[in-house]
Amino acid sequence: MDTIQAIYERRSIKLFDQGHVMPEETFEKLILASRQAPSSYNLQHTRLVHIISNEIKKEISKAAYDQPQVLSSSVLFLIVGDTRAWEKNPARCWKNAPEQVQKFILDSIPTFHKAQPWIARDEAIRSGALTAMTLMLAAKSLGYDSCPMIGFNQEEVKKIVSLPMDFVPVMLLSIGKGIKPPNPKPGFIPMEEFLIKDRFT
Repeated sequence: MDTIQAIYERRSIKLFDQGHVMPEETFEKLILASRQAPSSYNLQHTRLVHIISNEIKKEISKAAYDQPQVLSSSVLFLIVGDTRAWEKNPARCWKNAPEQVQKFILDSIPTFHKAQPWIARDEAIRSGALTAMTLMLAAKSLGYDSCPMIGFNQEEVKKIVSLPMDFVPVMLLSIGKGIKPPNPKPGFIPMEEFLIKDRFT
């Protein structure tokens, strides 16, 4: 499946085949693909919390208001972003770059973040969202469906997974084999409202 087809066919699926087990090689492809998502200064803010334990899934399901995709999916991730990634040895993210490039980037990172204290959280969420979209398109291309979720009690989920203070929840993401076709897309806003030419009027 090419990228454009995956974009058009990706939908948020609520019911999955609960008996389907994703092959390990497919899971590995998803993880490797997700790491290709871009991030500011290549800081790679995103962490994927792979929820494997059925007991923890049940706890998260309760915190997610019993949405069926939490328990029926083959794979469940909590996607989180590191708000302090810029302070955690960023040199490791640039080890393969030329020395001059490394120096310029590593000198820029603290200046950029200290001048805009809010940017660290923004970038953590942006990076997590980009990773999520990459995962969803990769899943679709491999014959899987997905459902991103922000409908959950963040404080409860943070406790369940023992999320460190530096991290912010971005979304839950269920991936599996859909068993019920999605409804038709409900509609789009007018193109002239979506696509702005030069500036708002």
